[in-house]
Amino acid sequence: ELLQAGGGWLRGSAPAIGAKQHGVAVLEKELAQLKLQDISGESRIPVLGKVRYEISRLNLRNFQLPYSQISLVPNEGLQVSISNAFAELDGNWRVKLRILRHHGSFNLNVEHVYIKTTLKLGRDDSGKPTVDISACSTSISNVRVRFSGKLSWLYNLFSKTIASKFKENLEGKVCETLRSSVRRYLQPYLQTVPVTANIDAVAGIDYSLTAAPVATAQFLNVDLKGECFSRAQHTPVPFTPPALAVPPEHDRMVYFGVSSYFFNTASFAYHTAGALIFEITDTMIPKDIEFRLNTSTFAAFLPQLDEMYPNMPMKFSLSAPSAPFLSIGTNGVSLQPVVDIQAYAIYPNGNLAPLFLLGLTGNVSATADVQSGRMVGSLAVGRMKLTLKHSNVGTGTFKVKMMQSIMNVVASSILLPRLNGNNLLGGMGLLEQTPLRSLHQFVN
Repeated sequence: ELLQAGGGWLRGSAPAIGAKQHGVAVLEKELAQLKLQDISGESRIPVLGKVRYEISRLNLRNFQLPYSQISLVPNEGLQVSISNAFAELDGNWRVKLRILRHHGSFNLNVEHVYIKTTLKLGRDDSGKPTVDISACSTSISNVRVRFSGKLSWLYNLFSKTIASKFKENLEGKVCETLRSSVRRYLQPYLQTVPVTANIDAVAGIDYSLTAAPVATAQFLNVDLKGECFSRAQHTPVPFTPPALAVPPEHDRMVYFGVSSYFFNTASFAYHTAGALIFEITDTMIPKDIEFRLNTSTFAAFLPQLDEMYPNMPMKFSLSAPSAPFLSIGTNGVSLQPVVDIQAYAIYPNGNLAPLFLLGLTGNVSATADVQSGRMVGSLAVGRMKLTLKHSNVGTGTFKVKMMQSIMNVVASSILLPRLNGNNLLGGMGLLEQTPLRSLHQFVN
């Protein structure tokens, strides 16, 4: 489970099959390269007396880990359990019994090896995940030794003593190898997991860890930042993330949720970068609409226009004086934006003449969905209200209410189709361009 305390949360309950198989393959290779210490000692055999033995050139030819599973350890992390593992070794033996000296070779089978290790999960100062082994145990149920050569029958008389020393030697080495593998391979790999990504040329997203992962009996909870930022100017966000109410359901494989903090940081980032500016020209108005964006049309609201700028094309520039903040409810997303609308007349040479500045407020709602790995959505606009903030062509006869009605038409027939066509909520490709594949690898 991934649980995000600010921008959103992602909950998963599927076992980490892919990473487990890869990790087991790496561990098998590492265990097969174990260097075991030579074994020597003395053993007393009835009638024959004291025997001095040496076991050398131990060669671990094979180490197989056929069964493994990953489970959660509450308040600790992940537990990796390996059962029924087995190994094969060979080497040389040398024996001294009174005046007799002989040597030969041997084969050794280690069966029913059980390995249990606990991975402690954490985070570093950069918000990347960390891992280390907090506990490890290995038990070997059966060791079978077969000696060959002269006096091999003698070795077989105290093979249990040899097997016990092999068992003790190998059990200690397995946990050493596990700790070394985690520090050599897993932890360096986690340091390569990116915690930021570029959404587009304007903004990026920071999904670094804000706290160490916490394991429960059912899930692994990971607090993520989920914050968008301006790539040109990484300004601190002037508000804090809300607490998220995570639903108790956990019967599905994956749950995904997003809070208002994620969208509001995106709004703040794009506003900071000056990207929340839209322009409307006559070429954007469908040909089948009689309303045209020119001074002759708007002379109906402001008669001076036709006198000062006769039959000239116009342009509207829409900008947000402040970043629009939204809220998320059961019916979707809603916000009450404040927009400045600056009108211009366009001279034949392309120069602009400022005409008037309007203030617009209204209610906007949105619905969101995920399609093919991309977050998609559409906007809907409620009734808008216009106010005249400034006029360069006089204010006495400005028919603001009539223009308000026209603006509602413009918003519904021009602005919304353009925004929805660009998929304002999801066209940035947040889910597609953000490397969720790297997380997926982390989770798995």
